[in-house]
Amino acid sequence: MLKITAKQKVVQAVEQLNAPVSNSSLSASLQSNLDMFKALFQDDDTALFRTVQGGVNGQYAFGLLYCDGLVNSAIMDEHILKPLMEIEDGVPITIDTVMSRVVRINEAKKTTNVGDIIKSVTYGDTILFIDGVAEGILLNTKGFTLRSIAEPEGEKVLNGPREGFTEGIMMNLSLLHRKVRSNELKMKFQSMGTRTQTQVCVVYIDSLVNKRVLQELQKRLSRINMDAVLDENYLSEQIRDNALSPFRTTGLTERPDVVAGRLLEGRIAVLVDGSPTVMTVPYLFIENFQSNEDYYMSFFYTSFSRMLRIMAFFLTVSIPAIYTVIITYHHEILPTALMMSISAERQSVPLPVPLEAFALLLMFDILRETGIRMPSSIGQALSVVGALVVGQAAVEAKLVSASMIIMVAITGITGLIIPKMNAPIIFVRLGLLLAASSLGFLGLGLGFSMVLIHVLNLKSFGIAQITPDKHLSFQDIKDTYIRAPWWKMRTRPKQLSEDTTRLVAEDRHE
Repeated sequence: MLKITAKQKVVQAVEQLNAPVSNSSLSASLQSNLDMFKALFQDDDTALFRTVQGGVNGQYAFGLLYCDGLVNSAIMDEHILKPLMEIEDGVPITIDTVMSRVVRINEAKKTTNVGDIIKSVTYGDTILFIDGVAEGILLNTKGFTLRSIAEPEGEKVLNGPREGFTEGIMMNLSLLHRKVRSNELKMKFQSMGTRTQTQVCVVYIDSLVNKRVLQELQKRLSRINMDAVLDENYLSEQIRDNALSPFRTTGLTERPDVVAGRLLEGRIAVLVDGSPTVMTVPYLFIENFQSNEDYYMSFFYTSFSRMLRIMAFFLTVSIPAIYTVIITYHHEILPTALMMSISAERQSVPLPVPLEAFALLLMFDILRETGIRMPSSIGQALSVVGALVVGQAAVEAKLVSASMIIMVAITGITGLIIPKMNAPIIFVRLGLLLAASSLGFLGLGLGFSMVLIHVLNLKSFGIAQITPDKHLSFQDIKDTYIRAPWWKMRTRPKQLSEDTTRLVAEDRHE
């Protein structure tokens, strides 16, 4: 019978580990464990191995595995290497003794699972092997750098906090803990992505959350089977209702104060490690028109601004269609002088009105995207100057009419007021324009009806995004089309929370 060498044993062990690695275990031999992980991390020069001899005569042998650039060198030197080297002879070396009396780390846990070790080491932890012990100790030595907390570029406010989430999930959770200092704030972790093993955290307030929505969210998350999860949108696209709808059914924000406010209404937040954006569910349609600073300013001004945003949505999706219908089919609606002026100008324009509107709307979206993608120092200037230059040149070249330029400009400006609706606005606007170009006011009416029916049927985790009620009370609309003063908002949204009581004190005197 052929003799199997130590190297062949290691190769065989590695072959067994490769399928499935997550279920493999450590051995009692320090050298076997080190050889196994060297094979697993072959060609990865950031994976560093270190052997340490403890005791006066070096009678104790330890092994360390960590990834360069992910660990804190000071912690490694002062709280792991130095204590291991200074162990006195005669001290009984067991895994419990090392955890409780030797290493000086705030977080340490025993493990025998190779998959858990790989996942932890590649996230900044260090694994400590002890010769003769078939268990390892995972030590928290994370020391990688993260972006500092700053105000999100896309959600700037005039009043209110300037904090924004970063790419570190623990830092983001600490921001939420500071906002909601309660033991009822629950945070549950799970790993997603078979290759990335990304940490995902579901956050909610136990006494407020709708348990049915929470169970539905957990069920949908459990059905996801991906090899990589790098951002919350990886999850959002797979768990949202009405997957083909242009309208949102999950919330999205980079602001801790917004997430805290939604948690206090009974919603659930989903954080993904490596992503500064946080998903919140359920999502109501009115949230598209709510701003971050609505709750930091006077309720008079906020209510006016919110109604202005709602009106802007209807204007931005309907102006091109209405203009096309009037000029193409129903020009008798216009005053005679205005109609004659527009007709005289259009004599030299070669394109029909519908095609002219489509072309200009497409050009506006191109300029807007260019301004967003360019560096901030020149992006805004480029988009404004580009719009002025292109528009003026097109009118002078008689390619488009000045009235159409004005209509597209109004359409674009009103659309910028509600950035949360950018994607739906594009599709609804073009759809209404196509319907109006084909059937006139009949097509416009049919288009509006289809959009309204679709919106009324939108749901987010079983919760209707718009809930018509024939017996509406003030408490039902206190934070929808208007923003009532705080002393009037006594209840939470009844469809979101199991505990709807927000204020129990009497009204203040008026």
